[in-house]
Amino acid sequence: MFPERFSNLPAYAFPRLRALLDVHEPGGPVRHMSIGEPKHPFPAWISQIIADNAADFGRYPPNEGTPELRAAIAGWVQRRFDVALDPDTQIMAANGTREALYNAGMALCPETKDGQRPAVLMPNPFYQVYMISAISVGAQPVFVPATGDTGHLPDYAALPEETLKRAALCYICSPANPQGVMADDAYWETLIDLAERYDFQILADECYSEIYRDAPPTGVLTVARRMGADPERVVSFHSLSKRSSVPGLRSGFVAGGPGSIARMKQLRAYSGAPIPLPLQAASAALWQDEAHVVQNRALYVAKYELADRIFGNVPGYMAPRAGMFLWLPVEDGEAATLKLWQQTGVRVLPGEYLSKDTAQGNPGKGFVRVAIVAPHDETEAGLTLIRDCLYGDKK
Repeated sequence: MFPERFSNLPAYAFPRLRALLDVHEPGGPVRHMSIGEPKHPFPAWISQIIADNAADFGRYPPNEGTPELRAAIAGWVQRRFDVALDPDTQIMAANGTREALYNAGMALCPETKDGQRPAVLMPNPFYQVYMISAISVGAQPVFVPATGDTGHLPDYAALPEETLKRAALCYICSPANPQGVMADDAYWETLIDLAERYDFQILADECYSEIYRDAPPTGVLTVARRMGADPERVVSFHSLSKRSSVPGLRSGFVAGGPGSIARMKQLRAYSGAPIPLPLQAASAALWQDEAHVVQNRALYVAKYELADRIFGNVPGYMAPRAGMFLWLPVEDGEAATLKLWQQTGVRVLPGEYLSKDTAQGNPGKGFVRVAIVAPHDETEAGLTLIRDCLYGDKK
């Protein structure tokens, strides 16, 4: 009586982590460094905006976002990426990027491609919602290694032609979770050319775009506009969760061609949960303000430098360029995670929990992901414990 399509899924990453660790006592005070939940303070004025608009909790909000919110988003995209979008036809508000990334597959993936079961391309390691979206529409998830050999971004052009012909959608995360690398102009140009040649859509998960060390990451919309690509070729996803340290606000957006956005709006009219109006008012104010983003980014940059100092002598350490994670090399991610918990009380995430087993192995097995979201002193203490426990002979 139950569908089979989800029957072979592995447990989600964090229930797996609890099953691995919680049967053992921690080896010290518990330090949570496994989940990317921002802990930096959000702007205090947000609470007042929500309070000032509290009466609107008594009204049904529009599914696609208020005109004011969509205009604020369009203004931010213009300032940040030098791309003009029509807020009425090219932008839709969403409950953060996860909802939108899932529903993009539901709204945009065709039933067949090239007369066959469609393929949905995605990096490996990957954000798990990409896989679930593909499975939900009966498509084949195709896991493409994103390892040191490929610059920690997937080399989609290396796929067999028969796979590319079946490709309907292609997920890509830049800056990448968990590796913290960024797609540059050349990468985007190659991918857009490939999508144009084989007629698939790029779903660009750019939710970490405002957390970076040096120069801001190139946006896919910028490159697509410059190339004169089909406006429907690229769909971009952004969120306030990381940019503004408000993961509980559940507010983001999706931007793309009018045809794609119309299909996503149509689906959302039936199945979406709109953002409450007071939270939409707060979201509009956040997209219009950059001062708090600059302050937030500076806190992460200081922690990048902290990580460089603590792990700089560790062979294989990769200094993050963006995002809020370290992707640390170990012999076995699950064994290292358990050792760290039992000896120090620090919780990290085995890299294999973010990756799919393939015929070539699991590309995350030799890593742990460490979230550097806590305040600076807490992060320093946690990273020092990780170094001393896992790399004590390599300091």
